[in-house]
Parts: sequence; C-alpha cells; structure tokens
Amino acid sequence: MQLKRLDLGAKENTGRVKNMIYYETGSPETALSADDLKNGLYAAFKKLGDKQKVLVIPPDYTRLPSRSGELTEFCWEYFGDKLTDILPALGTHTPMTEDQISHMFGDTPRDLFRDHDWRNDVVTLGTVPAEFVKEVSEGACDYTWPAQVNKLLIEGDFDLILSIGQVVPHEVVGMANYNKNIFVGTGGSEGINKSHYIGAAYGMEKMMGHADTPVRKVFNYASENFANHLPIVYVQTVVGLNKKGSLQTYGLFIGDDFSVFDKAARLSLQVNFEMLDKPLKKVIVWLDPTEFKSTWLGNKSVYRTRMALADGGELIVLAPALVEFGEDKQIDKLIRKYGYFGTPQTLKAVEKNEDLQNNLGAAAHLIHGSSEGRFSITYCPGKGKDNLSKHEIESVGFKYADLDEMTARYNPQKLKDGYNTMADGEEIFYISNPALGLWAFKDRFKY
Repeated sequence: MQLKRLDLGAKENTGRVKNMIYYETGSPETALSADDLKNGLYAAFKKLGDKQKVLVIPPDYTRLPSRSGELTEFCWEYFGDKLTDILPALGTHTPMTEDQISHMFGDTPRDLFRDHDWRNDVVTLGTVPAEFVKEVSEGACDYTWPAQVNKLLIEGDFDLILSIGQVVPHEVVGMANYNKNIFVGTGGSEGINKSHYIGAAYGMEKMMGHADTPVRKVFNYASENFANHLPIVYVQTVVGLNKKGSLQTYGLFIGDDFSVFDKAARLSLQVNFEMLDKPLKKVIVWLDPTEFKSTWLGNKSVYRTRMALADGGELIVLAPALVEFGEDKQIDKLIRKYGYFGTPQTLKAVEKNEDLQNNLGAAAHLIHGSSEGRFSITYCPGKGKDNLSKHEIESVGFKYADLDEMTARYNPQKLKDGYNTMADGEEIFYISNPALGLWAFKDRFKY
C-alpha cells in the first residue's frame, strides 16, 4: 500500500519550520544539574521566538525521577502568564493529588493544572488505515487505529505545546515518550487500548529497548499525517542510576520530530539498559510506596526484568503500598476477573468476551504481566487494611509472600543495585526502581 507522507521540512501556517532540533546535550558521562536543564531549556525557547499562549504536557507522578517537574516549573518561570494550561499526561492513570503536584512541580501555580479524562475529553484527529497497522505489526493486528488527543490541544488555540518527559525503555512502545506522551498520555480509550494490544500481540520482548517498533510506526504515521499542524515541541530527558546508586540526568534533547527522540533513545540504551552475561535466578525488586500502588504500574518489575530472568527463576516484588490491580476501576475489575495467566489464555479470553474486546489495553496488560510460566512472580504487599490480600494476589496468578519476612531477609536499605551475595551465600540481583531501566540476558535481547 502506498502511504501518503507529509513534507516535514515545509513551513506550517505558524511560521515555524518543522524537523528541528532546538537543543541537545548528553553522553554516558554527562551529569546535568538543575541550572544546566534551565539553561538548555531557555536556549531552545529563544530559538523558538515569542509565544502568546503555551500548553505544557508533562508526565504524572509515576514519572517523578524524569526531572519533568523541574522543567515544567522552569517553563512557568520563563513564560509567566503566557503559560495558561498544564495537562499532565495521565493516560489511564489516576489524577494527581495536591500533595503529588506540590512535590513534583514545586511553586508552579495549582490553577494551571488540568485533569485528563481518557474516556470523555478526547477528539479524533484521523485514523491510521488497517492495512498499515497489519503491515507494521506483521499481521498481529488488523484494525484501524484512531489518533486521539485531549480536546484542549485542538480547542486551546496554542502557539506552542511543550511535551515534556523521559526517554526510557518501555513495554508497550519500545522506548517511552516522544509522541506516546501525546497519543497515550492525552489519548482516548480506543486509541490507548488498541495501541497497547498491538504491542502485546506483536511481542513485547521484540520491542523493549527499540525506538523503531510497530507501535511507534503507528504513532509516527499519526504525527505526520494528522498532527503535523499542532505546534508540538518535545523536551526529553535521559535519567538513570549511576554507579553510586544515585539518580543522574545524562541528557536533554529538545526538538519537534523523530530525530530528537532517536538521539535520546540511543543514549537511554547506553545508560538505562544492562546486558547480563548470564540469566538471573532470583531478582528482588523494591517498589517505592510513593510511586507504586497498583500492579498496573508495579508490573514494571515484570516487564523490565523478564528478559534477564532464567527459566525456573524467581522474581520477588516488595510492594508495601500495593492496594489495587488497576488504577482505573473498570480495568481493576477485568484484572481480577481474568488474571495474569499468559498469552494463549488471554487471547482466547479476548475472542470470547466482549468486556475484554472493549478494553484491549487491559488485555495487553494481562499479557505483559505474565511470565508465560517461565519464572515465578511473588508479590509482597503491605499489611494495611487497604493492601491487597494473599487471596487477591493468588487469585490473579501471582504467588504471595509476607513482606516483613522478605524484607528481613532482603533489606532494601542494605542491598545495592545489581548483584548481592547474602550471608548464607545466596546470590540475588536487586533493583531499587524498575521504571529506570531494562535488564536482559544477552541471548534473549535482539538488536
């Protein structure tokens, strides 16, 4: 099929030239301070020229380490009252609380923040043809895909939309951020559900750590053909843990097309990806209670380690704040109903059940969260009245273990990221934040 491609070098009616990189810096040795981020951001703004009405789309609290909160505050300091709206890219996540906004965005005025409603606040810009979806997914999916965004992007009459976020390996699209921040972060139920399912049906292990994937191709088609008129500029960080176990910002890349994302993705692979010489028999993952309250998010411990775990290995997830499966009530209900029992069972359930057919994102998540029987997954929730119970954990296909007993043996305050040898000689691999990386045994990762 011959597909229409727009001329990305052509000037739009905004007068802004597309296909531009406004600022870039980064390397595996770079360590950017807050002042470095501010200076880089302001240098890009000077190249962009005067703006009269600005929208900022940062990630939500689940991307706290991204430095996006600081960058958003710098945007407000620069543009003042010309920055009229801040729309956190919630996707299907729960709206941010006042405490989360204060912690992440500092002194940025609260009256600027808007909540994204993924079921009601969206418009469809255009539809990616089924033939294209089938071609790029190698036949895994054969349906049209709607390019949906929050209506504020269209109705707000902005002359600059700043999409801010972190580029890091991701289970749904290969590498997080860029236009995913728009089409998923501010997207609608059909677009989110179908995009997630494309990745799951195609195979997440073939995509994680790659910038050019079937899902990304679909997003890029939509960007080029349906969203090219929107004045979107992407502000992307690369953040990871350094050798001392501290967060380090390795790069800042600002531009308006795929090339700036590709540069950030290449750096992310260098600093967020750990290639292992041997598969891991036991992995311990800590889920920070301020960030991880659901398996919808906490299963990053599964996604990001699955290519590292040995057949018959064991993944133990220390999750003191785990209170739900899905952050969305409807999705939570579906997870409870169908559980994490692998791809074949989930695909059969999709074929036979209308509720999953109407929530393909949930079906994709069920596939992502299963080990396909290759290794065991043990969740250790806290013991508060709101925490998930042993029965609930086991009902969806996971194993359960007592958090106090596990943390007594595997104390997060004493473990270091990476290999640890316990007092009795047991070797374990510890991960303090699964959202910051990707781990793989060299024979399982395909470049």
